[in-house]
Amino acid sequence: METYTALRHFADSWGLLGMTFFFLGVVLFNFRPGAKKAAAQASAIPLKED
Repeated sequence: METYTALRHFADSWGLLGMTFFFLGVVLFNFRPGAKKAAAQASAIPLKED
């Protein structure tokens, strides 16, 4: 029971903070300069013929 309580407190505090920073990092990564060109190239990969 003590392990569950400790993990629950960790998830409620540091886990939530870590997930928030991860989410913000992903959003900022996608809105960085140059991301549009990279996304356009990646989206064209399935349509390229060998």
